[in-house]
Amino acid sequence: MTDKFLQFPIIDPVIFSIGPVSLRWYGTMYLIGFLAAMFMANKAADRSNGAWTRDQVSDLLFYGFLGVILGGRVGYVLFYQFDYFLSDPLYLLQIWQGGMSFHGGLLGVILAIFIFARKTKKKFLAVGDFVAPLVPIGLGMGRLGNFINAELWGRQTDVSWAMVFPTDPLQVPRHPSQLYEFALEGVVLFAILYIIARKTNRLGLASGAFLIGYGVFRSFVEFFREPDAHLGLYLSFISKGQILSIPMILAGIFIIYLGHLSQQKSAIVSSTKATKPTVKKSVKGNN
Repeated sequence: MTDKFLQFPIIDPVIFSIGPVSLRWYGTMYLIGFLAAMFMANKAADRSNGAWTRDQVSDLLFYGFLGVILGGRVGYVLFYQFDYFLSDPLYLLQIWQGGMSFHGGLLGVILAIFIFARKTKKKFLAVGDFVAPLVPIGLGMGRLGNFINAELWGRQTDVSWAMVFPTDPLQVPRHPSQLYEFALEGVVLFAILYIIARKTNRLGLASGAFLIGYGVFRSFVEFFREPDAHLGLYLSFISKGQILSIPMILAGIFIIYLGHLSQQKSAIVSSTKATKPTVKKSVKGNN
């Protein structure tokens, strides 16, 4: 039955091992994404005419890394394994068992951006706009890592590009949804945000576009991605990933609106200062 469909390519998740230490493709994908984001951030800082420095980039990426790890773990436990957490609170600390949530990681990064903005006295939305084009790089690499690990595969289908994954106990053809996410959340979203960042300076536009774009793309791909076995679908048609993406889309719209109001206010203040008449004081001499 599965002969007419694509077979998963034989990819060893371990690149090489030296004694007990192994280098895995999954971690390597994230490392590549991090290094690529650092390279782009440094280039953006060099073009900023002094608004950003490479030292600030290093600090920001460090805060963001902590936000992703801590927020991703806490989000996964609270959003997807809350019952397990209630029965064993120490499960939150058992990171070696795996389990990370993008939406939790996003909240962690937002908190990191807020802290960084307060520390450096930069506008929160301006820092968000600087970070937004960097995120799809890591997302795309992470989805390739999911594909190599043969995890988070899609729903059963009979399309010509359907694939049989070795980790699937049913061994049925499925959507390679990890590649759909790589294409949309990684490549397409990066292209959109890169163009926005290079062609416009509208405050909050890149941040809002990221939230809207990811929320829309994730919601779309969820129709092809196999729901978590212990969660299933809510109301028989909507997944937890789609539920969590709705607030992202609304927040993105709100951020673009806030940025528009902020720039309008700044324009009015600048215009008022420019047209304010100058009062000259007369100086009387001593007679």
